Amino acid sequence: MSDIKPFRIEIAESQLDDLRLRLKMTRWPERATTDDWSQGIPLSYVQDIAEYWLEKYDWRRCERWLNNLPQFTTEIDGLDFHFLHIRSPHAHAQPLVLTHGWPGSILEFAKVIGPLSDPSAHGGDPADAFHVVCPTLPGFGFSGKPSKPGWGVERIGRAWGQLMARLGYDRYVAQGGDWGAVVTSCIGISETKHCAGIHINMPIVSPSDAMLQNLTEFEKACLAGGQYYWDSGSGYSKQQSTRPQTIGYGLVDSPVAQAAWIIEKFWDWTDSDGHPENVLTRDELLDNVMLYWLPGAGASSARLYWESLSILTQQQVEITLPTGASIFPHEIFRSSKRWIEERYKNLVHYNVLDKGGHFAAFEQPESFVQELRTCFRHMR
Repeated sequence: MSDIKPFRIEIAESQLDDLRLRLKMTRWPERATTDDWSQGIPLSYVQDIAEYWLEKYDWRRCERWLNNLPQFTTEIDGLDFHFLHIRSPHAHAQPLVLTHGWPGSILEFAKVIGPLSDPSAHGGDPADAFHVVCPTLPGFGFSGKPSKPGWGVERIGRAWGQLMARLGYDRYVAQGGDWGAVVTSCIGISETKHCAGIHINMPIVSPSDAMLQNLTEFEKACLAGGQYYWDSGSGYSKQQSTRPQTIGYGLVDSPVAQAAWIIEKFWDWTDSDGHPENVLTRDELLDNVMLYWLPGAGASSARLYWESLSILTQQQVEITLPTGASIFPHEIFRSSKRWIEERYKNLVHYNVLDKGGHFAAFEQPESFVQELRTCFRHMR
């Protein structure tokens, strides 16, 4: 089945009534014994979020915005996929597939779709135009939920290749961060006949022993940041990669649990001077949470870790496609140019940014757009 079907989000009011009831019925824990975030997202902040969600937040605003974009579904390898497809008004535009990660969604790209697809309307050069495709990962958002094991990052990369072919794009480029960076790297391995090049904003590399000698100050900081993550910030990953079903019960049943599970990461991983709302609005945070809550994706999205986390610690396949890497200062894993070049053998663009974190397109859309334009000029 290769039909591409138009899609609209139409959430029943009864689902929103159910959300409001669950928010009202939340059973709260006591506050932490510390006054900071060291034991997790603080009680006072989550209660403030829940009150706002119940009394002021408007899902229909987000729903209208998404429904004003061209949305579609298509079946690939037995699973339905939801995606945005924004064709540029410029006929020469380069096809681009953008892949989100966890705990993000296609909403990460909300601020960059316009400048990427229609640069002339946003003060840019029409020569930098892209036809933008934003698929939703399996088990996330409004894509289908796999009922059997096997939907890991390699298979997703091949599925994106099928999607781009189905859309009529014989030659395209790909970009991603977080799991999207891993999927994009898989595209760079399996889809070399049709993918002209890739860009990633969280390259996953394992420096060789030789590359761990004579470290620069930047490389020392990269290693320290990675160690902090493994020591203090990776508990969610261990849970989702080993027992996603167990955590899923709470995430699918309690909107407060789902919101806390996600928003804590936006605190930890954004370049926000200690509070996520310094860089993203409360509505933006909740819009993203709603793409997990409404389709009940707490367990199904977590399974991507169970499927694929182990490949990050295995021997990594070399990639010879032209590659760009943008390193934002508050990223979870940062890498030096020489570390990246050990795996990505044709690194045509590398830049370390001054501001931004893990959700680069969401946090720093102007910098993100400029990075993609600069990188993909090498691949047109």
